[in-house]
Amino acid sequence: EVQLVESGGGLVQAGGSLRLSCAASGFAFDAYALGWLRQAPGKERQGVSCSSSDGNTYYADSVKGRFTISRDSAKNTVYLQMHRLKPEDTAVYYCAAGPRGCLGLEVWGQGTPVTVSS
Repeated sequence: EVQLVESGGGLVQAGGSLRLSCAASGFAFDAYALGWLRQAPGKERQGVSCSSSDGNTYYADSVKGRFTISRDSAKNTVYLQMHRLKPEDTAVYYCAAGPRGCLGLEVWGQGTPVTVSS
């Protein structure tokens, strides 16, 4: 069974940092693209970052220079390190995976909430 389990969300003050983790199981971790998306209250889900299976990384303009995605094949875990957080980063963050690249993420975790206070 393919499974993604996020952790690491919470409440942080503006300017602070958080690291989200996503433990993956049930699929060939190294062969899949792994990404993070978020959904703020009342807004559509948006892509935040993605790590393709061939080593490329992608970021939304709004998080470039502040967020870093990384993956640990030994632990089957993907991370999202977030620095200089802003109130507009407040959202539920979802981990996602797919075998057909960053535009084909098809398996989702349950999400972890991040709240950034001003």
